[in-house]
Amino acid sequence: MSTGRAGHMARSTVRPHFETMRRGPLRTVLRTVDGVAIDAAYEPGSDADDTGRAPTGHPDDLAIVVAHGFTGDLERPHVRRVAGVLAGYGAVVTFSFRGHGASGGRSTVGDREVHDLAAAVRWARELGHSRVVTVGFSMGGSVVLRHAALHQEGADTDAVAAVSAPARWYYRGTAPMRRLHWLVTRPEGRLVGRYGLRTRIHHRDWDPVPASPVQSVPLIAPTPLLIVHGDQDGYFPVDHPRMLAEAAPGHAELWLEPGMGHAEHAADDALMARIGAWAVSHAG
Repeated sequence: MSTGRAGHMARSTVRPHFETMRRGPLRTVLRTVDGVAIDAAYEPGSDADDTGRAPTGHPDDLAIVVAHGFTGDLERPHVRRVAGVLAGYGAVVTFSFRGHGASGGRSTVGDREVHDLAAAVRWARELGHSRVVTVGFSMGGSVVLRHAALHQEGADTDAVAAVSAPARWYYRGTAPMRRLHWLVTRPEGRLVGRYGLRTRIHHRDWDPVPASPVQSVPLIAPTPLLIVHGDQDGYFPVDHPRMLAEAAPGHAELWLEPGMGHAEHAADDALMARIGAWAVSHAG
C-alpha cells in the first residue's frame, strides 16, 4: 500500500471542480462498506462571515466533515448552527449516523459508526477536496478519533478535532451517563430512543468491544489532533480529555474551555470559529 507525506495514505488524484461545487448545496444517500444507507448533505462554504468579510485563509480545497453526537442528526438545529459557522472556513459535509434521522440501520453507539464517517470523508474527496478535516462531538468525537487511527486510504483525514469526547467505554460516573446507559441497554430505554429521540438503537452488545478512544489516540500521529472539552461537562469530567492528551504526548493539542458544558449545545459560535481557524491552519 502506497503512502503519502509523513505516513499519510496517498491522496486521490481527482482535481477539484470548484465551479461545480459553488453551484449550491447537495443532498445524497451514501452507502457504507457494511451496506447501511447514510443521509448526507454538502454545503460548498461561504466566502464571507456575517460581517461581510471573508475569513483569513479561507481555502477552496478544504472540506470539514461534522460528526454529530448521540441522538443528533444533520437536520437538528444545533448541528446546522455548528455547520453554519464552519462553512466560513471551508466546505462542510454533514451526515446522520446510522439509526439517526433519515439514515438507515441502528445505532451501535460509536462502534460501526466509523464506517459512516468513512463514507462521508470519501464523498468529500470524491467531490474534489484535497484536504479534509473531521470534527466530532461526544459520541461523534469518539468516532473521529477511532476513524483517524485507521488511516484508511481514500477515506483518511488531514486533521481531526474531537469535542467533548469520552476517553474510555462504559463510563457511568455521572448521572447523564447512567441515564444514557439505561437508554441503550434496556428495552424500554430503546423505545424512548426510537419514539422520543428519533434514534434507533441496536439491541446487541458489542462483540468484539471496539478499540476505545484512548487506545486509538496514539495511532493517529502524524495527523494533527485537537481535543476540546469543557470544564463544566456534565457527561465526561476533565479526566477524560486529559487522559486522551496524555496518550499522545507532544502530538495532541488540548483546549480546556472554562465554563463550557457538553458537545454541540455548549460549543458557542466563537469556539466553533476557533476550531474552523485551527482546521484551516492544520490541514496540511
